[in-house]
Amino acid sequence: MRELESLDRLNRRAFLSGSAHGIGLTALGSIFSQESQGSSFLNHVAKAKRVIYLFQSGGPSQIDLFDPKVALEKHRGKELPDSVRMGQRITTMTSTQKSLPVHPTSYAFNRYGKSGTAFSELIPNIGAMSDDICLIRSLQTEAINHDPAITFFQTGSQLAGRPSIGSWFSYGLGSVNKNLPSYIVLTSRGSSSDAQPLYSRLWASGFLPTEHSGVKLRSTGDPVYFLSNPPGINSHMRRDILDDLNQLNDQRSIVIGDPEINSRISQYEMAFRMQTSVPDLVKVSEEPENILKLYGSDVNRPGSYAANCLLARRLAERGVNFVQLFHMGWDHHFKLSQDLPRQCRDTDKPTAGLIADLKQRGLLEDTLIVWGGEFGRTVYAQSPEKNGGRDHHPKCFTMMMAGGGVKGGHVHGATDDFCYNVTKDPVHVHDLNATIMHLMGVDHEDFTFNFQGRDYRLTDVHGRVVEQIIS
Repeated sequence: MRELESLDRLNRRAFLSGSAHGIGLTALGSIFSQESQGSSFLNHVAKAKRVIYLFQSGGPSQIDLFDPKVALEKHRGKELPDSVRMGQRITTMTSTQKSLPVHPTSYAFNRYGKSGTAFSELIPNIGAMSDDICLIRSLQTEAINHDPAITFFQTGSQLAGRPSIGSWFSYGLGSVNKNLPSYIVLTSRGSSSDAQPLYSRLWASGFLPTEHSGVKLRSTGDPVYFLSNPPGINSHMRRDILDDLNQLNDQRSIVIGDPEINSRISQYEMAFRMQTSVPDLVKVSEEPENILKLYGSDVNRPGSYAANCLLARRLAERGVNFVQLFHMGWDHHFKLSQDLPRQCRDTDKPTAGLIADLKQRGLLEDTLIVWGGEFGRTVYAQSPEKNGGRDHHPKCFTMMMAGGGVKGGHVHGATDDFCYNVTKDPVHVHDLNATIMHLMGVDHEDFTFNFQGRDYRLTDVHGRVVEQIIS
């Protein structure tokens, strides 16, 4: 009855043994063990066991939050020098402006912790965690518009269709908790007026088996569709129905040999187990009051960023390898002075609370937190005569990392006086993904999947590990 399952295991064994350096050979036994905690493609000792990726959709402004440029004030209102822009592409939203006036930040920066790292006054709680945070100020990407840019971060390609980063980890690492998916997605929307839409393909498995797609938990009703049994159906009846359905799928699989049928069986079984595991997972109200206070007053509102940060910690405790929060609302082309503070109020305390909560539980050292968006924002103002904001800027921006083997209290990379170009230690998106994989014990060059005659990987044919940020 499990012929295809055995074949799938053999295929994975061939994949693992055939990859460069024989990756994962020491973990092959786990593939054939029913008690396995998930298959592994580890190449070296991992510093992180899990990832919590706080994706800030829309592009946070590094100029106003992470990369202070005190001397820039003397250029306020002046035209951005051609020697700084150097003919770089800009979006159609500002290419028709008569001028590109320099707009320094209106917010003060303060230094925090023993490291003395500077953070904006808009994010004081994150600043207070400075000694646990690694700032990368020299991120670079290739896409200048939202959809291809966020797709690039998620899949390593600007074109949709390839597996998401969480799906790669799900396929390779499996799950420690057999009652929960190894890749779970949470979404929230901030108080800001501008929010780019999100698409389920951003956490899809692409050409990997569909069971490795991210499972999105909903904020209203059942966390997952059809989690509750319909009237007149109890758990025993549902088990009988599922067993019958699995037998039919097994027979069909033997006839046509489609591996997706095996994925479907796995997904049905996971859905059944989630009927028990998920209701307990989402009972955040049972947390002690001192823990709820860490995340701020919004933590009791289901679907808020604060509630999702707390939920991410609960998922991490339960062995979920990859948790990704997508928080919308950072696309501040207009009303920057109004919307940026609102967005920071939504995210500052919960982000810091998550770091502090993990730390006090001894989980931070092997949990990698990643915080950032798909690109940065321009130093010049967009529509300044209309209470404007900042346009997209892919050439330099900042991301934060914490825990999981990165250096706390460390700043990597630097930008020019206009926060427009990287001047030291550039980090490309492929480099970031290569580093995340390295911290999880994976060689990004070795972990590939053959599809339509070509070996694919998350970092395509690029990427290097940023050794300078690793502790």
